[in-house]
Amino acid sequence: MAIRSAVKGKPEPRSGERAHGFGAILVFERLRDEILSMELRPGQLIDESNLADRFEVSRSPVREALVRLAAEGLVVTVPNKGTVVAPLNLDEFPAYVDALDLIQRAVFRLAARHHSDADLVSIRAANEEFRTHVRANDALGMIRQNATLHLAMAAAGRNRILTDTYRRILDEGRRTLRLYFRSYGDTLPESLCDAHDAQIAAIAAGDEALAERLAHEHAEEVHQRFLRYMGERNSRDLTVDYGK
Repeated sequence: MAIRSAVKGKPEPRSGERAHGFGAILVFERLRDEILSMELRPGQLIDESNLADRFEVSRSPVREALVRLAAEGLVVTVPNKGTVVAPLNLDEFPAYVDALDLIQRAVFRLAARHHSDADLVSIRAANEEFRTHVRANDALGMIRQNATLHLAMAAAGRNRILTDTYRRILDEGRRTLRLYFRSYGDTLPESLCDAHDAQIAAIAAGDEALAERLAHEHAEEVHQRFLRYMGERNSRDLTVDYGK
């Protein structure tokens, strides 16, 4: 079972990792990726002993990694059960999209008003990196780079509190974004990059109204595609012969 092996199996060392084991940061990064990719499912129990064996470390780095994951809202402690992967509360999705829409519209409008030339360089570089992940069908890379891109836009708005709020919303939506990408079969169209190009052009032009409208359309597209994905069925046209 893939989920079980993600917890108990021995990982292949990645380039640059220590051959004798993992530090807390590397344990955190690997578990974060597995949670975001849904290899570790919402509600799945996290066994510290198995993780220590898997990563060839003591429990101390594992516990430190879990503390960092908890700070990012990716794991929670359940009384009488232990640490589990944070639930994915789909019933809160409409409220989440509302918050994303409102904050994102403010972020884009302020970016259009206050950006500098240096901001545009950072934003465009982040978008090109996003495009690289799209072309490679690298879902985890896209999730991480999407946040980097949007936070670069937020930084251009010169409002730290709004940027911090936007960061929390983006963090909370990372697994939802994974399902959004899955709706494309993880073969994402270049149109995603085109949408970002249009947003950046509006910001660069200082067109606040257009930037806000594109921010709203972006949130709405995520909403509609996610709902479409959740409503998909693979057996609707299946004919079953039950016999006589």
